[in-house]
Amino acid sequence: MANTDFAIRAQGVSKCYTLFDHPADRLKQMLMRGRRQYFREFWALHETSFELAKGQVMGLVGRNGAGKSTLLQLVCGTVAPTSGSLEVHGRVSALLELGAGFNPEFSGRENVYVSAAIMGLSKEEIDLRFDEIVEFSGIVAFIDQPVKTYSSGMFMRLAFSVATSVDPDILIIDEALSVGDGEFARKSFDRIRDMKEAGKTILFCSHSLYQVEAFCDQVLWLDQGKSLLFGDPQEVVRRYSASLIGETPISDVPESPVTLAPFQEASEPFGEEPAQAVTESAYSLTGYARFTHVEVSLDGHTGRKLYGRPGENDLTILMQFASDPEMPTPTLGVSFKYGTLIDVSCAVSLTDHIRIERDAQGLGEAMISFPRLPLRKGEYLINVHLGCENAVYIYESIHASTLMIIDPLPEPGLVNFEHHWQTHAGHSGKV
Repeated sequence: MANTDFAIRAQGVSKCYTLFDHPADRLKQMLMRGRRQYFREFWALHETSFELAKGQVMGLVGRNGAGKSTLLQLVCGTVAPTSGSLEVHGRVSALLELGAGFNPEFSGRENVYVSAAIMGLSKEEIDLRFDEIVEFSGIVAFIDQPVKTYSSGMFMRLAFSVATSVDPDILIIDEALSVGDGEFARKSFDRIRDMKEAGKTILFCSHSLYQVEAFCDQVLWLDQGKSLLFGDPQEVVRRYSASLIGETPISDVPESPVTLAPFQEASEPFGEEPAQAVTESAYSLTGYARFTHVEVSLDGHTGRKLYGRPGENDLTILMQFASDPEMPTPTLGVSFKYGTLIDVSCAVSLTDHIRIERDAQGLGEAMISFPRLPLRKGEYLINVHLGCENAVYIYESIHASTLMIIDPLPEPGLVNFEHHWQTHAGHSGKV
């Protein structure tokens, strides 16, 4: 009897596409019947192998064009491998292009039934789950309106709700860990986390390396269609991050502190007559958390571009936020980047065991200070982050300031470590 303890097993899987430079070349290729080649081969995936056990989460990382989406499509069964073998055990549900199968002329109700049926549910099963699907999506009032009148956020909410309600054995996520804003973004993340805890197998493709490392049991690194590394998330993410260093330049930023507009109240609900488009303002504003003001100061001087010297300046960051008081108290974080890809350091309230305070309306603030900042010469990005209570889902991240450290000394390095020299005259022993 075959061993089926694994959910997915790929052995030397490759996918080749034929590319034609001119439309007429397709006809020429058919007429020549292989006697002459009018196409170019493009190997989107080349001899990739891995095995994913049931109940595990596998992350997928790589630059754009590395072959990640091709691999996910192969697992979904929407395309077939050119060579190699791929075994998939269990019902698959994919969050690739949310709502790709929705018919804009159909109502939301009709699209739920069609999409769930395509994913393998019977009409009876859909009937049993329909109310829960619509309730989770948060668009109960609009479910019988044509999908073409939905905003993009409403469209994605309904598609996400359907895709995660079919009780899959394997869930595939391509840059869609959370969709929409506020309450639904948080709910979508919690649902996927619950599926992981329930023992579902998950393939998670994302450019958010922090979430990949925190969420996954194994990580596969693809580059130009080839598998470079498969294994422990911390090691794979570390080596992948090192490969990305220095690709993106830093853009100039304005000089003033970051002040964000207050929340807007929801508009009147959707009426009897269908509108041309239903906007996000139709939702009640719940489940939210966002910054309202962020201020970065160096020795009392505040701005979005600050100048200092190694070990001479005190940095303070004031963060004010608004949040739904019915939700758990959020966490706060600060990160320092050299360029856009090298993470120099970070501080997170949860890790530091700091309890963030807020009032009955959900308003709160915190200040963090970094005395005698030990950074050496260079341009550093200071980013602030507002996350959920366990700091895995991030409500909002903001580039708060750029810090320019001026150092006349020529020695290289990013940080000055505290150090002490000892020297003794006349020593002649072996080194």
